[in-house]
Amino acid sequence: MQIILMEKVGNLGNLGDLVKVKDGYARNFLIPSGKARRATPAAMKEFEARRAELERAATEKLSAAREFASRLEGVAVTVARKAGVDGRLFGSVTNFDIAEGLEALGHQVDKSDIRMPDGPLKAVGEWDLEVVLHTDIIATIKVIVVGEQ
Repeated sequence: MQIILMEKVGNLGNLGDLVKVKDGYARNFLIPSGKARRATPAAMKEFEARRAELERAATEKLSAAREFASRLEGVAVTVARKAGVDGRLFGSVTNFDIAEGLEALGHQVDKSDIRMPDGPLKAVGEWDLEVVLHTDIIATIKVIVVGEQ
């Protein structure tokens, strides 16, 4: 299916690009989330008429993400969980727990924006994790998992 991207999408293209994607990806994700529109002649004319407005909105979104990343960079989140004597947790620390910890510190972050490449944290220690605020903006936070008795 041919679509017009209404914003930058990672590994796909930039604002205004005309790309061909699988039908399900377009119908189930890109179009409902407002990231793309079907590439019909009417949609292309409407996009060209709104291009300046969309580019300005994308620039504002990018600058807001940069500003938030500067505030978030280097923030340390401490999470306490029950742990055994060897340092392994009785459970795990997920991106939901980290998002709650960031919210307690005054930073509103979606749990889906927190990247945990090795999966949930299952041991006591310190980890550097990435928070993807925009396709181009990634902030690094420190997560400290401590054991509680």
